[in-house]
Amino acid sequence: MRARPATLLLTLPFVLAACGGGGGGSSPMPPAPPPTTTTSTAFDVQPCLDQVAAPGQTVANLVVPDTLKLNLSQPAGFPNGRRLTDPVIDITLAFLFVDLTKAPKTALANLPLNPSGNDMPFRADFPYLAPPQGNPPGLTPGGANFVFRNSPASAYVQVDRMGMPAIATALIGTSTKAAYNDDSPAVDGTRKYVAEITNSLTALTDELEHDFVKLGVPLCAKGL
Repeated sequence: MRARPATLLLTLPFVLAACGGGGGGSSPMPPAPPPTTTTSTAFDVQPCLDQVAAPGQTVANLVVPDTLKLNLSQPAGFPNGRRLTDPVIDITLAFLFVDLTKAPKTALANLPLNPSGNDMPFRADFPYLAPPQGNPPGLTPGGANFVFRNSPASAYVQVDRMGMPAIATALIGTSTKAAYNDDSPAVDGTRKYVAEITNSLTALTDELEHDFVKLGVPLCAKGL
């Protein structure tokens, strides 16, 4: 959460006075007026979780359980799998905040904030990623010397979940992140984290409402 600018401005004189910023012979700085109270708007974010993000899937279906879905009968493109060019974070955040009946899922991706594309063109064959910058040693063109690891699953430790990017980052509180990342989609199915996701989304919507309004982006959350 970001601090309210008004609060920062009102507390600044006290900081300057404590640091001796007033000068030797100057008059003492008058006390700052008491901070004003900002009225918060309560939002119902359930419409955001209920809106359709992909054929047969709501946003809630994509988030719980947190997995990467792939339907071979549907066109490729996030959230149906991921292409290298898909702006997955922007699309995920659009699912969570934007009314998809009034704006496309690319509403945030289309804002002139991000690079328009990768700085190097992608390859047409495996490993598809653009060539590395510079001249790293030991690499042959086309990834011919790429070695796949064949270690058993027990050799790995799960440190993060990226089925739906930005969910663990934005909607899971700091005190719960480790437990969330350690858990599995099967645990998600018990609705263990539904309340936290809903509460975090509500708080973020309340905080970011004015920014979305200024951008002309319609919110999916409804004011109470």
